Amino acid sequence: MKHKSFEDMNCSVAQSMEVLGERWSLLIIRDCFAGLRRFGQFQKKLGIARNILTVRLSRLVEEGILLKSPIAEGAQQEYVLTQKGIDLYPVLMSLMQWGDKHRPNPKGVRLYFVERATGKPVKGLRVISEDGRELGPEDVQQVAGPGLID
Repeated sequence: MKHKSFEDMNCSVAQSMEVLGERWSLLIIRDCFAGLRRFGQFQKKLGIARNILTVRLSRLVEEGILLKSPIAEGAQQEYVLTQKGIDLYPVLMSLMQWGDKHRPNPKGVRLYFVERATGKPVKGLRVISEDGRELGPEDVQQVAGPGLID
């Protein structure tokens, strides 16, 4: 099924979905954060068809989210997150928080996140004001910036 392109839509969410909205893309990026780097690792973990994985990895490389890098011991390649990919970390963390809250596993929490240096739990992501207060949707107003005006 062919989906409508958001390429011409002047919206930050739509532009993000143009790149990340395909169902496998964020799972591939999630697995990169978990340390996977090779085609075979992604295929085994995700159970995704080789042709689909090839297309998804190529798109993430084309978008500058992953870098395809040769591995020293032969003709194999590995996929490494670029800074653009690393910048998706809060997005993945937010989605995991949302999933744990609204689509929980009956057996309990799937993953705990702790700070490497201290072993202490990581607090959930929140929208914070400049002075450190937590803000809800009712506290935030959208204001048009120069990129919104046509």
